Amino acid sequence: MPFEKLRSALERNGFTVSVFAGGSEAADYLNREIDGVTVGMGGSMTLVELGLRESLSRHNTLYRHGFTPGDPQEVQRLAAQAEVYLLSANGVAEDTGAIVNLDGIGNRVSASLFGHRKVYFVVGRNKIAPDLPGALDRTRNIAAPKNAQRLGRKTPCAAKGDRCYDCSSPDRICRGLVILTQCMLSMEMEVVLIDEDLGY
Repeated sequence: MPFEKLRSALERNGFTVSVFAGGSEAADYLNREIDGVTVGMGGSMTLVELGLRESLSRHNTLYRHGFTPGDPQEVQRLAAQAEVYLLSANGVAEDTGAIVNLDGIGNRVSASLFGHRKVYFVVGRNKIAPDLPGALDRTRNIAAPKNAQRLGRKTPCAAKGDRCYDCSSPDRICRGLVILTQCMLSMEMEVVLIDEDLGY
């Protein structure tokens, strides 16, 4: 069974865990589970690749900057107040179940910690590392450069696309690091594991 070790670690940490063989199966599940509510969404290529912006917006009120019309800061504020919030992870430690996310604005990491009825982390197999140092390494040296390139940032990692340079660029997107070691006490949190490479 895929993810057996990680699933056990996440469940020990208080997370609900769902496992799917592919993205379409996971997207169908999320569309069944999330219905008729307000939904906030982080800037995640995993969620884009699964078509969740479009599908969830058909039967929920969705707030996601760059997708929902309106002032981006206002959309981010509304997303932070939504009943349900979806994001992915930059890295997940297989041995302990620690979930790592790095953010530039802070909307995504702050929304993962407080204020919702439920938070879903939608995670492809490529995000999983053996341990926390590995999850941090993939976050800084794989996810961050690819996201900086996607966002057109003027940073060394975006220009070279190879690793983190711990730069001081005003365009730096690596500004806030959150490591979830256990489910937060204030809300339900579910990790949706997908046996497919998704996002960065």
